[in-house]
Amino acid sequence: MYDNTCKYLAEAFPADFATWLIGKPIDLSKLEPSELSNQPIRADSVIFLQSRDTILHLEFQTNPDANMPLRMLNYWIRLHIKYPDKLIHQTVIYLRETKSTLVDQTQFQYQRTTHEFNVIKLWEQSPEIFQEYLGLLPLAVLTNTTNPTAILRNVANKISTISDPKLKSDLETHTFIIAGLVLEARIVQQLLRRDAMKESSTYQLLRREAMEKVERK
Repeated sequence: MYDNTCKYLAEAFPADFATWLIGKPIDLSKLEPSELSNQPIRADSVIFLQSRDTILHLEFQTNPDANMPLRMLNYWIRLHIKYPDKLIHQTVIYLRETKSTLVDQTQFQYQRTTHEFNVIKLWEQSPEIFQEYLGLLPLAVLTNTTNPTAILRNVANKISTISDPKLKSDLETHTFIIAGLVLEARIVQQLLRRDAMKESSTYQLLRREAMEKVERK
C-alpha cells in the first residue's frame, strides 16, 4: 500500500522530488525496471526516473532491510551497464521511525568493493520543504515535528485549494494512507474529506484489492 502511494507521488511529481533530492527541478520521465535486464526486479518498491544525463533511483521503505546495501549495488551495476554515461543518484527513504541501526547503512562494503548511496530518514527531516511542493505534501506528516496533527491540518488546507478535482482527491487519498503511519485513523478522518477520496483512482484500486482478498479467503 505504501509502495503504491510513494510510487504515484514520485512518478506524478518528478520535478518536486528532483528539487528535494538533487537540488534542482530536473525534467524526469519514468524508466521501466524491465528495461534493465531479464532478471527480476522488485517493481513494487523500486522507482527509476531519468533525464537526458541523470537517473534518479528511489527506494521507499517502511521497515529496515538488512539486504539494502547489496540491492543498491545490484541496481547501480544494472543501471550503469545500460546507461554508462548517465549520473546515477540513489536514495533510500525510510518512512517510519525506528531504532534499528540498519537504517544508518549508507554503503555496501565487501573485500575491496565499496558502493555508497544516500539515506533519508523522514522523521529527521524539517517539514518546511514538504509543505512547499504538491508532490511532497503527503509526506510532510512523517517529518520531524512534535505535532503531526497540526502538520496534517496544514496539508489538508493546502490540498483543499487545488482546483483540479482528480488531483485533489488523489492527494487526499495518498495523504490519508501515509498519515496512518503516525496518527490514529479517527484523527486523519476528521481532517481529510473521506467522501471526496472515494473519487480517487487510488481509492478505487485499494478497494478492489481489498475485495479480491476477501473473495480469495
